[in-house]
Amino acid sequence: MDRWVEITFDCLPLRTVARLDIPIDASPKYRARCERLKAAFEKHGSHNTYYLYNAQCRFHLTNDPQFGMMEYTFEGTVITDQTDLKTERADLQIELIRETVDWLTQPVVDWMEGSVVQAVKYEFNRYIEAGDLQKAKDRIAKLEAQTEQTGGYVGMYL
Repeated sequence: MDRWVEITFDCLPLRTVARLDIPIDASPKYRARCERLKAAFEKHGSHNTYYLYNAQCRFHLTNDPQFGMMEYTFEGTVITDQTDLKTERADLQIELIRETVDWLTQPVVDWMEGSVVQAVKYEFNRYIEAGDLQKAKDRIAKLEAQTEQTGGYVGMYL
C-alpha cells in the first residue's frame, strides 16, 4: 500500500449519451442505473459533465492495511470547467460499505462522505491529466461509428 486514498471508477461522458430510453428487458439493477443516469442528465445537462459509476473510494487512516480502513461506494456526476481541464464540482451519491475502524462514529462517517467528494474531484483532475478522459471519448466515438455502420447492432451485451 503506497497511497492513503484509493479511488476507482468508470466514466461516461454525458455528451456521448445518444438515447435516454431504458430497454424493456433491462434487469432491475441496470434499469435503476439507467434511471440514475437519466436523472443526472436532466439535472446537469450533457456539456462538460461525466457520469462516474462502478466507483469506490478507500481511505487508510493508519499504516496497517488490516486496521483503520473506510471504504465507500459512490456514483454520480462530475462537472468540469469550460475547457474540460479542471473539475469544478461533483454531485455524488455516497455509501459506506466497509470499515475496519474501532473508533468510528456517525459524525465521522458523515464528515468522511464530504472527503469522498473532495478526493474524487482531485482524482478526476488526475484522470484528465493522464489523458484517460480523451481515451474514454475516443472509445465511445469509435463505438458510435461502429453502431452507425452496422445499422445499430454492434453485438450482444454491448
